[in-house]
Amino acid sequence: MHFQPIERPAQAFQQPVTPAHLQEISRRVFGRDVVEAVELGLGMYNTTYKVTIEGRDRPVVMRFAPEPARQARSERELMRNEYATAPYLAPIAPLMPRIIAADWSHELIGRDYLVQTLLDGVPAPDGLPGYPRPTWTSFFRKMGEVTRKVHDVRGPAFGPVAAPAYRTWSEAVAGALRELAADAEDAGLHAADLRKAAALAEERRDVLDEITEPRLLTGDLWTVNTMIAEKAPEPTLTGVLDFDRTWWGDPAADWTIRMANAKQDERLAFWETYGKQERTPAAAWRSLIYEIRHLGAVRLERHRHGESDGVAQSYDDVAAVLAEID
Repeated sequence: MHFQPIERPAQAFQQPVTPAHLQEISRRVFGRDVVEAVELGLGMYNTTYKVTIEGRDRPVVMRFAPEPARQARSERELMRNEYATAPYLAPIAPLMPRIIAADWSHELIGRDYLVQTLLDGVPAPDGLPGYPRPTWTSFFRKMGEVTRKVHDVRGPAFGPVAAPAYRTWSEAVAGALRELAADAEDAGLHAADLRKAAALAEERRDVLDEITEPRLLTGDLWTVNTMIAEKAPEPTLTGVLDFDRTWWGDPAADWTIRMANAKQDERLAFWETYGKQERTPAAAWRSLIYEIRHLGAVRLERHRHGESDGVAQSYDDVAAVLAEID
């Protein structure tokens, strides 16, 4: 087989698998050998390969979670969370990769893995720059439509789809902040600011608990997790992927909403199909708590990838948000 990994430092968070592992998995799932495996580099958590199987017309995707010991509290068993979410994503099923196999047994490799169909198109970060920016509005309108369909799905409890489940939204938010703080401390980072935010979430639980109906949050949907058509006259969204960070909660807490609000540019078209945001004082306060949760997750990711300047910047960013809350 032809094997094309991405060269990474030995201490890198994303660890490769061996050609032998890929062959064993292919034989288990398809009963056939791998012809070629090429590692895909856009993701920053799982390790992902485009794999060509003997006798199959189309390649498949094999995704490998980090080894259990390398997973943080706030990112535990994300692949299993994605698998548990699949039945709730029926409203956007035509845009999703299909799961061919899932294996949590660790019999062949000491990591969870998924085998999925390969989506058509090109990753949006690669394809969008080839279009004039004014035409990007069509892409963001479709993003708004997709996000609205996900947020309209109702759930049984608050928190990650797979677990743990929380009775109230304030418990879920405070719990997430405490987990992020503990993860940061495990990594040797200070986390007093995240613990302060958790305390604020508990103190002002009445504001958070105005959210009484759990809705499905995409967790991580933005351009990096989308595909667009090749050679279309305008950017055309054809696929969405990597729903491993899904939550039940307040749609305003979703990463997608944060990114849609990040700049006043072509992404304003997102709101044309998504709909209007709540603009009450309570909603504004909640958005500040949600921003700290996002910044805490970004801090951990930057630390994981050795971005010391980005880690330092996260403390200034959280401090600015806390000042607004106070």
